[in-house]
Amino acid sequence: MSITFGQDLPQERPDADGRGALFVPKADIKDEVLQTLRLGAAVVGFGNHDRSLTIYYESNRFNEPTLAKWENKARKAYERLVDNLPTTSKMQTKMEYFEQVGYISGKGITIRRMDSLKRWLAFSDALATCPEAESVTWAPPAPPKKSTADI
Repeated sequence: MSITFGQDLPQERPDADGRGALFVPKADIKDEVLQTLRLGAAVVGFGNHDRSLTIYYESNRFNEPTLAKWENKARKAYERLVDNLPTTSKMQTKMEYFEQVGYISGKGITIRRMDSLKRWLAFSDALATCPEAESVTWAPPAPPKKSTADI
């Protein structure tokens, strides 16, 4: 089945309250693009007017324990995307290499094509990192702690 991108593909870099797209590589992705992403990566981004994608990705290359789950990798990539941080973990690429599987925002993740995400994570030998549900809500950040100097 062919998945086409439509009006639901975000067309610009989201701000802190905006949403980006979640992607997984298709089976016919060019090998050099797949090598750059690394297996099991979380990929977020948006569409460009020239029918390309701008993507940010996180593969937990340094095995940080806080990035063991796929949704945490997606959140880290999304934070880079929103803040437009300098990183080597981004690229502009062809739409036909990726399938959009859902959305990500500052509030959480909505997965619309869980079967495609599971296919990617199974191919990557990372199915255990898959979210349990199609909706993942981020916990609000903890309030700042008061120091004794503030009293």
